[in-house]
Amino acid sequence: MPEDLKQTTHHPRPRRRRGIYLLPNLFTTAALFAGFYGIVAAMHGRFETAAIAIYVAMILDGLDGRVARLTHTESEFGVQYDSLSDMVSFGLAPALIMYQWALVALRELGPAPGKLGWAAAFVYAACTALRLARFNVQTGASDKRYFIGLPSPSAAAIMMGLVWVGDDLGFKGNQLSWVALILTLGTGLLMVSNLLYVSFKDFDFRNRIPFLAATAIVLAFVLTAIDPPKVLFIAFLGYGCSGLVQGLVRRRRRTQRSGDGKSEPQ
Repeated sequence: MPEDLKQTTHHPRPRRRRGIYLLPNLFTTAALFAGFYGIVAAMHGRFETAAIAIYVAMILDGLDGRVARLTHTESEFGVQYDSLSDMVSFGLAPALIMYQWALVALRELGPAPGKLGWAAAFVYAACTALRLARFNVQTGASDKRYFIGLPSPSAAAIMMGLVWVGDDLGFKGNQLSWVALILTLGTGLLMVSNLLYVSFKDFDFRNRIPFLAATAIVLAFVLTAIDPPKVLFIAFLGYGCSGLVQGLVRRRRRTQRSGDGKSEPQ
């Protein structure tokens, strides 16, 4: 049969989908904008507004993933975009806001304390980047009930909680410079630690809860509405300390088990 009469079968190449999902990435963009706005507000000395902007970024960051799962619009692009947004909103923004509010005042004490201030801010930002990178590579391989290391949004909430409480009580940043320095370094190191933090990912909102638990939730909302700076700061600071407490408890139990094993007769 002549070649030109042979029927050839053409298999169309699958079309590659172009573009990105709008809805979840819209929330991620809004979170990124809130973090950027917090930096700008701090540059103009509006530290309360800057702290609130980071808390707004936290809410938006918590929504984008849930919206993506509910609408089945998860994508690898969304994952990477969310990490970059988190780096700005919970890494660079808190570090720069804290530096502008309190750590910059350490320069008045001499060259060495001044360098210590910006170095602490850099350590916090670098630890955020390391924390996010570790989270990305461990996705799917770790226990979903726990985070390894303090989550970056919670670390940012602790940092901004101090700024908001200090500003609300009338303290100037230079009066709390050393407290800010310790808190900045502490939260940064907690992010890259191996301590376990409850993730609350296994909590199902469709399940029934005891009446007392519902009452406690209502009281929590009321207290937050009465005095948001103090309540939020105490709540997130307690969450940050919970990993340390659980780590000490686990270490003590391991020590007791190893001691009991050695004391047993052979």
